[in-house]
Amino acid sequence: MILACSNISKAFGTAQILSGVSFHVNDKEKAAIVGINGAGKSTLLKIIMKEMAPDEGEVILSKGSTIGYLAQHQNLSSDNSILAEMMTVKQNIIDLDTNIRTLELEMKHAEGDTLNQMLSTYTRLTHEFEIKNGYAYQSEVTGILKGLGFNEEDFDKKVNTLSGGQKTRIALGKLLLSKPDIILLDEPTNHLDLISIAWLETFLLNYNGAVIVVAHDRYFLDKVVSKVVELDNTKCTTFEGNYSAYAEKKSMLQNAMLKQYLNQQQEIKHQEEVIAKLRSFNREKSIKRAESREKMLDKIERVDRPMDHTQMHFSLEPRIISGNDVLTISALSKAYDKLTLFTDLNFEVKRGEKVAIIGNNGTGKTTILKIINGQVRPDGGEIRLGTKVNVGYYDQEHQVLDPDKTLFDELQDAYPHLDNTAVRNILAAFLFTEDDVFKRIKDISGGERGRVSLAKLMLSEANLLILDEPTNHLDITSKEILENAINHYNGTVLYVSHDRYFINKTATRILDLTEQTLLNYIGNYDYYIEKKPEVEAAHLKKSGNTTTIPSGRPGAFPAAFPTSGSSSINADNESENKQSWQQQKEEQARIRKRKSDLKKTEDEIHELELRNEEIDVLLTKEEIFTNVTKLLELNDEKKSIEGRLEELLEQWELLAAEE
Repeated sequence: MILACSNISKAFGTAQILSGVSFHVNDKEKAAIVGINGAGKSTLLKIIMKEMAPDEGEVILSKGSTIGYLAQHQNLSSDNSILAEMMTVKQNIIDLDTNIRTLELEMKHAEGDTLNQMLSTYTRLTHEFEIKNGYAYQSEVTGILKGLGFNEEDFDKKVNTLSGGQKTRIALGKLLLSKPDIILLDEPTNHLDLISIAWLETFLLNYNGAVIVVAHDRYFLDKVVSKVVELDNTKCTTFEGNYSAYAEKKSMLQNAMLKQYLNQQQEIKHQEEVIAKLRSFNREKSIKRAESREKMLDKIERVDRPMDHTQMHFSLEPRIISGNDVLTISALSKAYDKLTLFTDLNFEVKRGEKVAIIGNNGTGKTTILKIINGQVRPDGGEIRLGTKVNVGYYDQEHQVLDPDKTLFDELQDAYPHLDNTAVRNILAAFLFTEDDVFKRIKDISGGERGRVSLAKLMLSEANLLILDEPTNHLDITSKEILENAINHYNGTVLYVSHDRYFINKTATRILDLTEQTLLNYIGNYDYYIEKKPEVEAAHLKKSGNTTTIPSGRPGAFPAAFPTSGSSSINADNESENKQSWQQQKEEQARIRKRKSDLKKTEDEIHELELRNEEIDVLLTKEEIFTNVTKLLELNDEKKSIEGRLEELLEQWELLAAEE
């Protein structure tokens, strides 16, 4: 064990963020911290880094271990070039190299004991230089820079002239170069393209230290981590395995908790019905039995209904169905000054397709979307929209939301035909519930604004949705909601995304923008990875700018099973079906008999109660209580009724318990 969090608790004012959070990370282990936005992931990292003090608990780091941290937002400021800034991490090796070179010059003029001492020092310094990988540090720096998406032409650029995303990549590179025993990463993939993310995955998998990562990139988590620490409702649960294993176990746990809750609710309802029935018998013993059951019911530890953030309870359909040919792009080209983004692009999008455009940063993916939406003029080519096509565009940099409106008003003003319940249901599907809907747009986070924009877009009459990085700033739960929305959407979707898990879940086709042209893959991201070498090889042999491998999506079953053995399979199925039918029939017969016995018991109790009341009335009459023989006869009958009623009440409770 290299790091442990023990009973960490943290609150901001009255808002409890973390409660009794405990987990540990072993040496060289790769772990993820997951949870919805606001769950306390970044807070926990800051507590581990001692940038923030917990209210309770402690962080234990193994003796002598070093730790490095990449925060989500970097304030890197430097007049150095990119290469010089990276080299600052290796300053100790550079100084060591300088000392060795100086010593070499001095040894030329030394002799005797002085020379011997110098040789001893030289041996020690060169050994240290070798241990610190001094002979390869320059290629190590260059390799990390290239891995993070910088070209050699970029190396001389000043750090202060870079964008925020580029500065974050430099900060990440410096951290990786420093090689601490534990690396803490907060959203490391946010500013990386697909190639750089794949490089980082390989780097971290082979990293000779522990890694703790907070990321919304589920594909990345699947590749890198072997443990998932979930923060949910201030509590912490640890799952072994990667993200997919966690999601599966979480779903099973959720289903088990829901089943436990529903079973308890059913039992509570049943007990309440039994109590009401016992009271209706209106006998002293039956009332005592009812009171006893009420006490037992009060002592039950009630199970809370588990919260399920991921279920979206509505489907969306365009009001107008478009023609089959939704979008046709012919000979499209665009360049900025001397930078050519793409030339002679040709592709079509058919109704119902979910098409993802992928490619490295700066290749022109977003530009294609802006050209289609009329925000940028192409240098050449034609864009044709099909019959009855209505476009809805989502651009995270230009969200059309009124900052002074509440979330509720933002949707209702845009779609006045929706009643209050419909607006609340839509907002709830995008995780805005109860008083959240009355928050003002200006008071919510960027990710939350993205969800409101997506909700508005999905409600629009558009039957062609064009989405530019729709998952940016969304937490994993919100991404799952968006995936469900897109997968259930009957219109057409064209989007740019670097979220491979999202692409894998939603895309029916992928267009890879590379070397100023498009490569076409008829499948999801897994299919793209499988077929990429084949498509690129075919593209080299083929003129033109779009290449397609027409082999369809992977994992398809054969059209028919082999005939051999099919009869035995059918026979087995028949046998199982017959057995299942017989069991079902027996169960139905048992239920009918129990209900019949229960009704007979209740009817007999009712008849005996009526007779008991008749006897009580008779015993008050003078002709009865003065007639000793008749009086004894009625008293004996009453005792017999009481005994039988006691038996029937026990029998009724047993039958009622079988329900």
